[in-house]
Parts: sequence; structure tokens; C-alpha cells
Amino acid sequence: MSRPGDWEGGSPERLYVITGGRNGSQVPATLDLVTLIVATSGPRHGMPPEQAAIVRLCRSPLSVAEISAYLSFPVSVVTVLLGDLLADEQIAARAPVQRAPLPDRALIEAVIDGLQQL
Repeated sequence: MSRPGDWEGGSPERLYVITGGRNGSQVPATLDLVTLIVATSGPRHGMPPEQAAIVRLCRSPLSVAEISAYLSFPVSVVTVLLGDLLADEQIAARAPVQRAPLPDRALIEAVIDGLQQL
């Protein structure tokens, strides 16, 4: 159990230090909960441990929500760290594949009618 001021827990002071007091990233990137993140290289020497953990986690694509859950950090903290990693080109971010719109019902009916006439 974490005590107030315990650096091992998710204390506000620790999260403030991790993000450098920032609440936004330096890169204008739109990161939402389902944005997929993948590492472009391994962790670099001297990289902050939280960023190195993200790079190691993202050897295969993970969503922002998954990264947040694995690290037990709030999404707001994770997005700041991801923004820094994006700026350093340590990771790549992409939106998940969008679901294609369904074709018009009249078109589907016309295809079915055509197939039935064969």
C-alpha cells in the first residue's frame, strides 16, 4: 500500500516529476485511447525509465489505453510521455483501421436480385 508522498505509488508529485509539470506534448499529435503505438527502435542509453518501459512494451502495437494500464499511469501522463517519444522518433503512432461504411441497401438488393437471376 502506498503512503502519501511514496515515490513508488502513483503520487501526484511523482507524476508531476515524470512529466516535468507539463500537461501536453511538444508534438501536435492527436492521441486518443485507441491510437496504436509501436516502437521504431529499442530504448536508448540515458532514456528516462518510464519512456524506456513504453519503448519495451511497444515492440508490438499497443493502444494508448493498454500502455496506460500496463504502466499504471493516468492516460494524461502517458500521452505526455508518448508525445516526447514521438518528437524523438522513438515510436510511431497510427489510428486504428477505420471500419468501412456499409454499402447502400439498394445496391445489396440489386446484387442479390442479379445473383438470383443467374
